[in-house]
This record gives sequence, C-alpha cells and structure tokens, in this order.
Amino acid sequence: MPNDIASAIIEAEARLRSAMLASDLAALDELIDHGLIFTNHLGQVFGKHDDLETHRSGLLKLERMDGSEMRVHVDGDCAVVSVRMALAGSFGPSSFSADLRYTRVWRRAPDGAWRVIAAHASELR
Repeated sequence: MPNDIASAIIEAEARLRSAMLASDLAALDELIDHGLIFTNHLGQVFGKHDDLETHRSGLLKLERMDGSEMRVHVDGDCAVVSVRMALAGSFGPSSFSADLRYTRVWRRAPDGAWRVIAAHASELR
C-alpha cells in the first residue's frame, strides 16, 4: 500500500509541475488545498489564492522546472516530499534562474484526491 501511495504522490508531483509550467489554473486549483500555507525562499508566506493569482496575472512564468533528488515519505493519509528543483522563468519583468529545495505536504482529501496543504522552498547555494 505505501508503494502505491508513493507512486500516486510522484504522479501528483508531476501533474503539479506540468500545471505550474503551463499556468494551468484548473489543474492547480485541483492540486492545491484551499488551506495551503506556502513559505517561499524569501520567507514570505502565501495562501492558495495568492499562488493562483501569480499564474492568473502572468506575474510568474516558469519556463523550466527540472526535478531531482526526490524523496517521498508516506504516513497514512499524508505524504511529505522533498525535491530539488532547477527553475528558470520570469517574475514580472525580471528573468530568473534558481536552484531550490521544495518540501511539500500532501494530504488525501475525503474525495480520494491528493492535495498540497503546505510547502516550503529553500534556495541552495
């Protein structure tokens, strides 16, 4: 069972990555819990509305998200993912590239769907 859940989480991570790259609001809305708490690499805290708005407005445009070093830990209806991500894109008028480590907490909702309830990003140097 944990291996099945780990596979489902890896698939959900891939769907999240694709949705972020495409700024697919419907998919992001499906994958992100309404109570999301996301702390970015600058220590700023955002909720789901804020996260979706950066995509909706075009403020954030991701061109590359290359993941590596993924670890998944399953505990009941929750899973924790740690993944290294090489990013490139633009935020407003400025281009950026970054090497980040994301930690995400996924929870299985009553409808059986996995959604991100918390996330944190740290810049690697």
